[in-house]
Parts: sequence; structure tokens; C-alpha cells
Amino acid sequence: MTDHKEMSTKYDPNQVEDGRYQDWLKEDLFKPNANPDAKPYSIVIPPPNVTGKLHLGHAWDTTLQDMLIRQKRMQGYDVLWLPGMDHAGIATQAKVEAKLAEQGISRYDLGREKFIDQVWEWKDEYAATIHDQWAKMGLSLDYSRERFTLDDGLSDAVRKVFVNLYNKGLIYRGEYIINWDPKARTALS
Repeated sequence: MTDHKEMSTKYDPNQVEDGRYQDWLKEDLFKPNANPDAKPYSIVIPPPNVTGKLHLGHAWDTTLQDMLIRQKRMQGYDVLWLPGMDHAGIATQAKVEAKLAEQGISRYDLGREKFIDQVWEWKDEYAATIHDQWAKMGLSLDYSRERFTLDDGLSDAVRKVFVNLYNKGLIYRGEYIINWDPKARTALS
């Protein structure tokens, strides 16, 4: 008589998927292969705001991108799927201020430096949550190249492009309507 293992009648994702994504990351399977003969293909993930967790719209968008990325890999392209996150300036500030308000604290109580520290803590917390969500979805992102909109190099590049466009007269500052946010005490265009 031979021993055989009873197969479950229900799919258990924890049994099958546990640790698999981390193994893929350790093996650098999501990095471009640097094959000089392969045609390059890349997608920059539209950077989600670090104002909270990803929602169904993010899942739908990244699922479509994931299908394209995987198809191009199977077709032999040298593929880069570049992840990033957006600081969402005023929106993130509002979220952090709301969190502080629950504790009876305002940004003015903290002062500028300590408030900025709170914003960075918020960013780190929600960036980690977003990474966990991407991992649960199995997205094949090259995290070694991940960008954040407040990274020095990225901010410098954006500033340079906007200054160049301004100097060429392609963008300009003119009259426009603004909205004043009395709570945040700032103008929103």
C-alpha cells in the first residue's frame, strides 16, 4: 500500500502563497534583465498618495498594468515596472492634522519641525501599508528603483523641467481663481 496525502477540497492561499512573493523579491525576478538584444519596455506606476490605503480603483489600474508587464516579459522584452508614491502635500497635511486633532493637538502646538516629523512618520506608515497591499496583489515591481515625489533627485528634475518650460514660455503664471481653505489656512488652486 502506498502513502498518499489527502488533497484539500478548498484552495488555501496561505498554504500556497505564503512566502512566495518574498522569495521572488530575494531572487530579483522583477528587475530588468539587462539583455542588450531585448527591446526595453517600462511602465511607471501612477504614484498613489500616501494619504491612506489603496482602494479598488488602484487595484483595477495596477491589475491592468500587471497584465501588460507580464505579457511583455513573456514576449522577451527587457521590462521595468517602476513603483513610486506621491507626497500629496496638502491632503497629507490635512490627514496628519486630523490625526493630531483626535489627540487634542494642533500643528501649531508642535511647531514646524515636530509637525514635519509627524508627516514623515505618516508617510512611512502608509508607504509600508501600500507596499503590503502591492505584495498581496503579487505586483512585479522593481522596488530597487522606487521613487517618492519628495526624493531630492526627483524634486530637482521636476523643478528643472518646470523652469525650462517657463523660460520657453510654454507655461506661465497668470490670473486664475483660487480657493481659500480656512481650516488649512492656505490657497488651493
